[in-house]
Amino acid sequence: MNELINKDNEWIIHFMGSLDSLLDRLEHLTANYRPTLGSERFFTDKEVSARLKVSRRTLQDYRNEGRIAYIQLGGKILYRESDIERMLNDGYRSAYRQRIT
Repeated sequence: MNELINKDNEWIIHFMGSLDSLLDRLEHLTANYRPTLGSERFFTDKEVSARLKVSRRTLQDYRNEGRIAYIQLGGKILYRESDIERMLNDGYRSAYRQRIT
């Protein structure tokens, strides 16, 4: 028996949904892709402030205070991923509990 396949066919609806999902994932990957330079990734102050959930002004304070390393090329500020990770690790404090006796 020959079946007519059109846009209302359940298989076509499922297939198109899968394609939409794949396209969304691909767009997310390409939007967040940062090529490496010497096996290092670099981020702008806008990207770093969004990831750390601090303002760009706070990042400027961190630079002025020497808390975070950065690269300045003209008026552009860049941060190495490894420097950001190092700053976060240096600020890490283990959780502790007081003993109740």
